[in-house]
Amino acid sequence: MRTIAIGDIHGGLKSLIQLLKRVKLDSNDKLIFVGDYVDGWSESAQVIHFLIELVKTNDCIFIKGNHDIWCEQWLASGIINDIWYMHGGKETIESYSGFSKEQKSKHLDFFEAMPLYHIDSEKRLFIHAGFTSMHGVEREYDKVAFYFDRTLWEMALTMDKRIEKDSKIYPNRLKHYSEIYIGHTPTINFGENQPMNAVNVWNIDTGAAFTGKLSAIDIETKEIFQSDTLKELYPDEKGRNK
Repeated sequence: MRTIAIGDIHGGLKSLIQLLKRVKLDSNDKLIFVGDYVDGWSESAQVIHFLIELVKTNDCIFIKGNHDIWCEQWLASGIINDIWYMHGGKETIESYSGFSKEQKSKHLDFFEAMPLYHIDSEKRLFIHAGFTSMHGVEREYDKVAFYFDRTLWEMALTMDKRIEKDSKIYPNRLKHYSEIYIGHTPTINFGENQPMNAVNVWNIDTGAAFTGKLSAIDIETKEIFQSDTLKELYPDEKGRNK
């Protein structure tokens, strides 16, 4: 049985289907998604429908991202967050055209059931963005950090790799987990089109919302799988390249 971690999808159903074919998904495989299923490309509602069906064949964990929280709020109240609308929400709202009230309610239930993080038996943490508490996620006082924080990744990027984990100057934030898998901050911002590793942090958001690809990683072997770029799969759309 493999455990595959999958990065931010942002409404790109075509990329998700293509990626799972390249993974050669088996029913024994476990999938852990790090959030941001919606906002960007034109098939956000269709992505959610696909993921709800995927649970019938595979063990899946769906971490909640910041875009998912905005979409959840809209589905629950009908209120449109202005920031969300400008960052992919418009396309998400349009993707729900033709979806019934019952279908939207089912999607809302799906969003509401998402955890903000997952820790497996090997002390591997899966979270959308990061956390700030030196004591770990269980003692994070500001849960917003789970889906907005970028300082965890910034800290990992700047660490001197010669510092041993048992050193007094090794950041306490990183000591709690054997590995940490995140999304939220596209690796294409750093000139990389594949998942990046810094210390024990793996960033698997490779910019599918923009000019990048959707990526997955086998957390045991570190084999990487990728879709084509989303602009190739949706040639008549801009995604969030505005």
